[in-house]
Amino acid sequence: MAVATLVVSLLMSGLTFWAVNSIQQDARLNDTRFGRDLGLLLAANVAPLIGEDNRTELARFSHSFYSSTSSVRYMLYADEDGNIFFGIPFSESEVQNSLTIRRRMQLPDNYAENLEEPMVRQHITPDGEVTDVFIPLNYNGSYLGVLALGINPNPTVVTSSHLTRDVTIAVYISIWVMVILGAVFNALIITRPIKELLSGVKNIAAGNFKQRIDLPVRGELGELILNFNEMAERLKSYEEQNIEELTAEKAKLETLMSTIADGAVLLDSSLRVILANPTAQRIFAWDGNGTIVGENVLHHLPSAVNIELTRPLYQLASGDPPSELREGAEFRIALPEPTNRTVRLLLNTVLDQHRENVRGIAMTVQDITREVELNEAKSQFISNVSHELRTPLFNIKSFIETLHEYGDSLNEVERREFLETANRETDRLTRLVNDVLDLSRLESNKRYHFEAVEITQPIEQTIRTHQLNARDKGIELVQDIEPGLPPVLGNYDLLLQVFSNLMGNGLKFTTSGGRVAIRAYLLEPEHPHFVATHVRVEVSDTGIGIDPEDQAAIFDRFFRVENRVHTLEGTGLGLSIVRNIIEKHHSEVHLVSEVGVGTTFWFDLAIFQENAPVIENLPTVEQNDLEPGQETLAADELVLPGSPES
Repeated sequence: MAVATLVVSLLMSGLTFWAVNSIQQDARLNDTRFGRDLGLLLAANVAPLIGEDNRTELARFSHSFYSSTSSVRYMLYADEDGNIFFGIPFSESEVQNSLTIRRRMQLPDNYAENLEEPMVRQHITPDGEVTDVFIPLNYNGSYLGVLALGINPNPTVVTSSHLTRDVTIAVYISIWVMVILGAVFNALIITRPIKELLSGVKNIAAGNFKQRIDLPVRGELGELILNFNEMAERLKSYEEQNIEELTAEKAKLETLMSTIADGAVLLDSSLRVILANPTAQRIFAWDGNGTIVGENVLHHLPSAVNIELTRPLYQLASGDPPSELREGAEFRIALPEPTNRTVRLLLNTVLDQHRENVRGIAMTVQDITREVELNEAKSQFISNVSHELRTPLFNIKSFIETLHEYGDSLNEVERREFLETANRETDRLTRLVNDVLDLSRLESNKRYHFEAVEITQPIEQTIRTHQLNARDKGIELVQDIEPGLPPVLGNYDLLLQVFSNLMGNGLKFTTSGGRVAIRAYLLEPEHPHFVATHVRVEVSDTGIGIDPEDQAAIFDRFFRVENRVHTLEGTGLGLSIVRNIIEKHHSEVHLVSEVGVGTTFWFDLAIFQENAPVIENLPTVEQNDLEPGQETLAADELVLPGSPES
C-alpha cells in the first residue's frame, strides 16, 4: 500500500507540474506578445509628443492610457542617457525633494539603442510575476530614449493555475487519507488476526499446546483460525500421550551426556554446536562464554585445536572426506595456558538413516593429561632407575671380574678393598629397590600400627646414622629438641624413615661448612586456655634451596631437582615417601625454601592421648584426590614459628 501510494502521489505530482507548467508557459507567451504589441502602439503615440517636448500632453495621454487598462503595472520614460523624466504611477515631481534626487533607468545588458523591435523579459517581484517591455523611442530618425512598460499577468490564467494547484493538493491529501483509513482498516480487520496467529504459532513451537485463538473473524481468515485451533487440540492430545516418554528419554540422554567423563560435542553440517556436555565446556574453557549452542565451533575452540581441526572438520562436513577420515580421525593436542591440558580428540560423522548424507559431526574429547604425565613420569623413573642401577652393577661386575681373573696376584688388602666396594654398591642397589618397594607399600592399603612414640628416639637415631657422612662432608648436624616433649601418636619405623630421608636430602644438597638441623617443639595453641595437641618437627638445611617453580612438584613421584644436572644420585622417591608417611599420620608436610639460603621441611604430629583408641590404619590421601580448596598451602603462605625463615 505504501508503494502504491507513493506511485500514485508521484504520478499526480507529475501531472500537476506538467499542467501548471503548460499553463504558465502559455501565459508567459501571451503576456510577451501582448506586452510587445501594447508597447509598440504606445510608443507610436508618445514619440511625437516627446520629440516636440510636449510633456504636458504626454502626461495627460499616459494617465489616460494607464487608467483605461488594468494590464499595465507601470510606465517609465527615460531620455537617451537613461534618466527617468516621467513615470506612472509616480513622476519626477512627486519623487523629487529638496536634495533633487535623480532616478536613472538601468537598461538590460543586451539592450541596444538601434533596436527596432521591443525587448521583452519577465521577472518575479513580491507582488507576483511582471513582464518588462523596453521600447526604443525614435522620432524623425533620431533616438529620443526608451519607454519601459510593466505588464501584469493575465488574471484568468493565474486563477486557472491556482485552481489546478489547489485541486492537486486536495487529491494528494485525499489519497493519503484513503491510505491511512486503509491502514487502520487493515490493522483492525487483517493485521490483528495475523499477529494472533503468529503469536499462537510461536507458542506452539515453544511447546505450549494449550494455545487457542478466539477472534470473531469470518472468511478465509476465520477458517484459518479454526484450523489452527484444531491443530493445537490434536497436538495437545499427542503431547499427553507421548511427551512424557520423550521427556524421560531426553532427560536420560542429557544425564548420560553430563555424567560421562569424556567431553562430547555434537555439530551440524554447518559446524554449528548442537550440544556440548559440561566436560567439554570445562576442557575448552567455555564456562564463562555464555551459551555456545548455535555458534560455529571454530570461533570458540582454542587456537591449538583450531589449527589442527579446521581442515578435517570441513572435509568431514563436505560429505566426501579423504580415506583416512572416513572411519573417524584421532588427534592428540596439547592445550597451552591457562588449561595446560593434553587432549585426545575423536571425530566421527553422523549420517542419516540411509547412511548417505552427513547430518553432523560427533566430537569426543578425552583429557589425557594425567596419562601423559604418568607416561612421562614412568619414562623419567625408568631413566633414573636405569641410570642408578647401571653404575653400581657396572662397579660390582668390574670388581668381581678383577677378583676372579687377577685374585691370585692381588694382596689381601686390595682384595678386601675390592670386596668392600662391591658390598657398598650392593647396598646402594638395595636402597634403590627398597625405596621403590616402600613407596609401593605406602600407596597400598597395608595396615600400620600406631602407638605412643618418643619423638627424641628416632631423631637421635637419625643423627647417629648420618653423623659419619656429615663429618666426611664437613657439615654440622644440629639437634634442637624441646625438653619434656610428650609422646606423639605414630609408627616408629615410618617416622625414622621420614627423618632419614629428610636428613639425607639435607646432606646431599648442603656444601661443606653448612648445617643441617632437626628441631622438635610443642606447638602452642591458638587460644591460651586451650591445651596443646600437636608437636611440630622441622628439618632445616643451609643448602642450595629449591626454585619456586619446582616447589609445587617436589613431592611428586620420580621428581628430582637435580634432573637438570644429573650430578647427584637419587631416584626422586624420597620426598614422595615422606609425604605418604606423613599423610598416614593424618598430617601434611610443608616446605619453605629460598635459592642459595636453604630449605626447611616441617610437619605436625598429634600428641598421644591415653584414652584415645589406637589407630591401626589411616587411608592414604593422594594430592590429586583432594577437593577444591583443600590443596596443600603454598610455601609463601606459611609462617613457621621457630624456623629460620619465620
